[in-house]
Amino acid sequence: MSILGARLGVDIGGTFTDVVLEQDGQRFSTKVLTTYTAPEDAIIEGMHRVCEKAGIAASAIGQIIHGTTLATNALIERRGAKTALITTEGFRDVIEMRTESRFEQYDLNLTLPEPLLPRNRRYTVKERMDARGNVLIPLDRTAVETLVDELREAGYESVAVGLLHSYVNDAHERLIQEVLTARLPAAMVSLSSEVSPQMREYERFNTTIANAFIKPLMKSYLVRLKGRLAAEGASCPIFLMHSGGGIISLESASEFPVRLVESGPAGGAVFAADIAARHGLKKVLSFDMGGTTAKICLIKNYTPKTARVFEVARTYRFKKGSGMPISIPVIDMVEIGAGGGSLAHVDSMNQIRVGPESAGSEPGPACYGRGGKRPAVTDADVILGKIDPDNFAAGTIPLFADQSAAALTSEIGGRLGMDAQESAWGVAEVVDENMANAARVHAVENGEDLSEYTMIAFGGAAPLHAGRLCEKLGIARCLVPPGAGVGSAIGFLRAPFSFEANRTLFMRLAQFDTARVTKLFDEMEEEATRVVRSCGWAGAIQAEYKIYMRYAGQGWEIPVILTPEEARAADPAVILQRFEHEYANLFGRTVKGLAAEITVWSVNAHTPQEAVAPVAPVSQLREASAEGSRSVFDAGLGRRVEAEAHSRTALPAGSRISGPGIVTEDETTIILPSSRFAVTLNDGCIDIRLAEAAPAAAVAARKEPAHV
Repeated sequence: MSILGARLGVDIGGTFTDVVLEQDGQRFSTKVLTTYTAPEDAIIEGMHRVCEKAGIAASAIGQIIHGTTLATNALIERRGAKTALITTEGFRDVIEMRTESRFEQYDLNLTLPEPLLPRNRRYTVKERMDARGNVLIPLDRTAVETLVDELREAGYESVAVGLLHSYVNDAHERLIQEVLTARLPAAMVSLSSEVSPQMREYERFNTTIANAFIKPLMKSYLVRLKGRLAAEGASCPIFLMHSGGGIISLESASEFPVRLVESGPAGGAVFAADIAARHGLKKVLSFDMGGTTAKICLIKNYTPKTARVFEVARTYRFKKGSGMPISIPVIDMVEIGAGGGSLAHVDSMNQIRVGPESAGSEPGPACYGRGGKRPAVTDADVILGKIDPDNFAAGTIPLFADQSAAALTSEIGGRLGMDAQESAWGVAEVVDENMANAARVHAVENGEDLSEYTMIAFGGAAPLHAGRLCEKLGIARCLVPPGAGVGSAIGFLRAPFSFEANRTLFMRLAQFDTARVTKLFDEMEEEATRVVRSCGWAGAIQAEYKIYMRYAGQGWEIPVILTPEEARAADPAVILQRFEHEYANLFGRTVKGLAAEITVWSVNAHTPQEAVAPVAPVSQLREASAEGSRSVFDAGLGRRVEAEAHSRTALPAGSRISGPGIVTEDETTIILPSSRFAVTLNDGCIDIRLAEAAPAAAVAARKEPAHV
């Protein structure tokens, strides 16, 4: 995808808003504290900063791509519009009954999360479709009109419509929409047959309610943002990053804001995949740690793993099943409350706990000097010497180490009889182990061995913790790319225009209907292509085909990717062969004697990705000259060490640093443990490896260009 002129990527995080400007092969970036009451204020400030660095006016920007946590935060904080649900009679309590499974099997005091809408905001209509879309009980229009009049009197701003089996036949949902438009024109409407036309009522209803709940908020914000940017001179097109790793128009984002819930993390995964492609790395662990959360994603063959259901607002130590299921295409990643702003405390068993509560940017960690009294991970990093208080965020945000020490001593050390440094060590080890454990579980669930993976670390806090995380996970190699501190915003500028259409059509392979399948794929491809064209793209569009399959009697499906030729031929024998291959890869064997069936069909239309040039190998290694040194606590050794300090801008390709070491830049700092060494590559990446491999790496740099 080739776009002329300057392009701006903007990522609103829980603590910082990252802004990146690219023009004529140059990149300018900045970090601004997120302004919660008016998020667009931080965007405007960041835009002016990078434009000043680039020496251009805001009017020179040709395209803005934006990702935000606003949708996620609105769901977590239950801060949305007054919303009603209209559903089939007898199914009013689906979102409260959930799946009746227990996410913590042995917790006798288990409390399930409250549904997004209380029972008195859930309404029913008498109607019924069967699983094949046949009308069993017709919908009476007069009854719908009476109900809509009741909703109007109650003052609802948004209405979610989720009827039984509407993913097969949406006629009744369309009738309700027609009445709502006529009799309640001010309310926004979300139909489950449009938002998430897939089987499983709980996930579908919940996704539709979430979309309706945040739709007025997000629509208002996006309209306001467009106006503010235009007033500042940036009247260019604005696009939004969606959870599946692509870009959609502002209008599509306003209609389906639930697709923005994981937009920021998705940009990070796209950024890591781009770096992986440039370095020929087929197995990558993307590690994105910001101010509020840490995100971990597996990337194979330069493509992030995807899913069609994920959870937000997990309430029980981020356990799977304790959150709100959202059934949309999404990059599959594990997200935990482990960021620079994650708060630490001592629990009732005198154990240090970190997160998921975060200090955010207001008041922020104690070291920000904004009134925060509780210690955060950033406070621990300051006391351990990982962060220079005088040069945080390029010196724009002064830090106060004495306030970090006071908070750690008060909240941690006072309870456990430890000084500030030992308290900080405890906090750092707990948060690092939390992230390492999340990565281990994610890898096991996907049948992967992390020792075969290369880590790519980015986000403001990730380079501070990546070295220790590699030690814990047994990962031998880690890349920290240029611009790591604003990696997600850079990822927005690498993402294609894309849209994925999903449909449920239950079909046993024994009763495979080729004509129906071909028609379904055509309809989904036309829908997905239409959304991509709405972004103003006139060039070629590619399509990827995927189906979700299982053995009869199983409760969940696995994705099976089809080539365009396989999708068009729609041969059940070929599809069965692909399914058994994927099933054996995941579980080690197939199941004999059981019929296979397809539940969900998917087509992802996207613009072609530009071919990336492979990074040339460094021709010669040379020891880098240190600019100074700093005392840093090395958790692997359990003591402080004197680490050589380097500025990233002063490290040309081939520069070699032996750990312990520190590499500083405006948006982050790389901490090199004693167990590692690092080499600057030709694209500016810092390549961190095990120190024992140093002689081999030096040889590889001269003989095997693909590795160093």
